[in-house]
Amino acid sequence: MYTTCIFCHGDLDRNEAIEEFPVGRRLAFDGAKGRLWVVCRRCERWNLSPLETRWEAIEACERAFETTRMRVASDNIGLAKLKEGLELVRVGDPVRQEFAAWRYGDQFGRRRRRAVLVTGAVGTAAGAVVVGGTIAGFAMGGIFPGLFQGAQAWYRDRVLLRLRDEHGDPIRIQRKHLYTSRLVPSPDASGWDLRVDHIPGWDKWGKTRKRKNRRHTMIVHGSEAIGLAGQLMAHANRSGGARKAIRAAVERIEEAGHPEAFLPGAARRAMSDFSGSGKADLPPKKVENLMKPLPGTLAGLKVDMRLAIEMATHEQAEREALEGELKELEARWREAEEIARIADNLLVPESVDSFIAGERSRTGR
Repeated sequence: MYTTCIFCHGDLDRNEAIEEFPVGRRLAFDGAKGRLWVVCRRCERWNLSPLETRWEAIEACERAFETTRMRVASDNIGLAKLKEGLELVRVGDPVRQEFAAWRYGDQFGRRRRRAVLVTGAVGTAAGAVVVGGTIAGFAMGGIFPGLFQGAQAWYRDRVLLRLRDEHGDPIRIQRKHLYTSRLVPSPDASGWDLRVDHIPGWDKWGKTRKRKNRRHTMIVHGSEAIGLAGQLMAHANRSGGARKAIRAAVERIEEAGHPEAFLPGAARRAMSDFSGSGKADLPPKKVENLMKPLPGTLAGLKVDMRLAIEMATHEQAEREALEGELKELEARWREAEEIARIADNLLVPESVDSFIAGERSRTGR
């Protein structure tokens, strides 16, 4: 098998995912027509593989494509990325899209174990301070509450993200903003948006001293909302989730049929919880000093709902990134298909073509 591109003579590289065909970092295959290409990552041209090397490799590619979690498809072509780094381009009828929930179990489980360890360590340290202070004769009744309140204020004011708003001005989102920010239905009620509270500026003074602690709100739409919601939900879900909560989150998405279909419903549910809490009209000063998140907000939803939103936003972000490559791939495929049809037919006698055409006409396939 060749290892260089027949068009630009660049190295096609190797992969370890398809043992039957270790050449290339992006493979394209058509199981119905029995064609396999190596896509050059330098010039993006499709190199047709020899006939004798294809069949087992095509079956291996099909199995790998169907089992990978990161895949997206149009009517004619699909794209999947394997964890080993190999990219597979599948030509033909699209494979049914399934929500790959298994990869989130370990991720949320690790967060939960880490949170338990941190909580235990903090509790042990706090106990040692109290015991040590009592032995030393300190008046802990006056000192400890002050330390506790100071720690809470530091925790709420911790900066999670530094971004720019729709006008290009710098803003920062603090942990306390998870207590009030939320998903909201879009104006046409068919989609969803992200309502995010924030503070102007990237430093503690804000844009000016006069505005240093004034809370602002912005509405984020589309792909920007997907990316930002995913980042914020990772912070809201910093404690992870137990297996029961993860299973419940997966069931919520599967009931909706697809991660993309789940998010508008989640926004409507969040709006209902927020409006029904009776706390929607709290004064700004009280909102800034909240000790607990408001119902329906990013941090105020039930654990399984928070986990489901993080799963769904990550899945949708990955799908949009992959879908951006499909149009270009489809154009390349049509060009490569024409060349492959001519190349494969060079060694096939006309009698074989006539026999195949007759059989298709007879069986209707």
